Amino acid sequence: MFVDYAEITVRAGAGGAGAVSFRREKYVAAGGPDGGDGGDGGSVVFKTDTNMSTLSDFRYKRKYTAADGAKGMGSHKTGKRGADEVIRVPPGTIVREKTTGTVVADMKPGSEYVAAKGGKGGRGNCRYATPTRQIPRFAQQGEPGEEWELTLELRLLADVGLVGMPNVGKSTLISAVSEARPKIADYHFTTLTPSLGVVRVDEETSFVMADIPGLIEGAAQGLGLGHDFLRHIRRCRLLVHVVDVSGSEGRDPVEDFEKICAELAGFDPELARRPMIVAASKTDMASDEQLAAFRSYVESRGLELYELCAPLQEGTRELVYAISEKLAQLPPPPEIEVGEVPLAALDDRRDRSFTVTERDGVFLIEAEWIAKLVNRTDFEDHESARYFETVMERDGVYDELRRRGIKEGDTVGIYELEFTWVP
Repeated sequence: MFVDYAEITVRAGAGGAGAVSFRREKYVAAGGPDGGDGGDGGSVVFKTDTNMSTLSDFRYKRKYTAADGAKGMGSHKTGKRGADEVIRVPPGTIVREKTTGTVVADMKPGSEYVAAKGGKGGRGNCRYATPTRQIPRFAQQGEPGEEWELTLELRLLADVGLVGMPNVGKSTLISAVSEARPKIADYHFTTLTPSLGVVRVDEETSFVMADIPGLIEGAAQGLGLGHDFLRHIRRCRLLVHVVDVSGSEGRDPVEDFEKICAELAGFDPELARRPMIVAASKTDMASDEQLAAFRSYVESRGLELYELCAPLQEGTRELVYAISEKLAQLPPPPEIEVGEVPLAALDDRRDRSFTVTERDGVFLIEAEWIAKLVNRTDFEDHESARYFETVMERDGVYDELRRRGIKEGDTVGIYELEFTWVP
């Protein structure tokens, strides 16, 4: 089954906790703290795999989690870093953050993207030794890893896209000029999934052609099958519009041409401006008058027309050479703009801002760096809690509470943490 869209959740590993340890050796005086840091959590990494062509692997597995970092140990030993979770995707996959729709990665051949960064390991107690605190009995907990909900969208990497009504000969054409072997039959919607084929012009020149399932009127609004695959021609530099010039389906070739152009514009106005070559198929069943009338119409639109009968290999080489010459003049495919997720975690070493909101005598404190500090603190340990108090005082949080008029007995809330204010 061809799957070109998936929704997944990724979670990086949490950092390991720092160790509380003291050096104790015979004949060694004042060994001191020697607790090592926790290991960093593993990250979730996307990598392209040229052996993959669909997103079908994501139909059944939707959650991907990297390993947590190991705890620190005595003798200043740092815990082992958690193993990364590697997710392989086909080239052409676009990764978006689900909530905002921001494109965070365009996975081209050979590319790699860290989707969720592992949490930093907590610091061991040796890090907290000072001249006035020589035996710290606390250590930091590790940071949690990042977690995101992502959408994966596959857009085939092709130079040329074949578009047109159902049963006009697109599959026959791609099978005649490449090694692709799509199903070919004399009924509508024979092609249910896009097909890719490499067309070799000569020993040094080739291009990739994509056969898109047939479009019908209203496809841009979701009718028919082709609308599911219109996204795949967004990367194509050139469109080949295949039209049944014989009218064998009882339709007028000019009306077919205009309807498909309207659907392309309705789906994405940029597609209507994409360079196009028109291929008049089934010429063996068309009259000279039909060919002349359609050629006159196409040329009045400023487009090139090539007549072909793909089953008999008539006109196919001329079309291939024309496509090759056109591609040589066209720029590379348009780049997809990649941005940063607005919800990305703040770096607590650079941004120490916070907000304080009072609600019915409860003072709510919000800040990403404070949330990390709370997660790292062991409030059952006296010295660890004391360190938390020191940081809050040092960075002006408590000063802001006093400025807001906090009184003894008022409640202070920091996410899931609540405590009573004591001056």
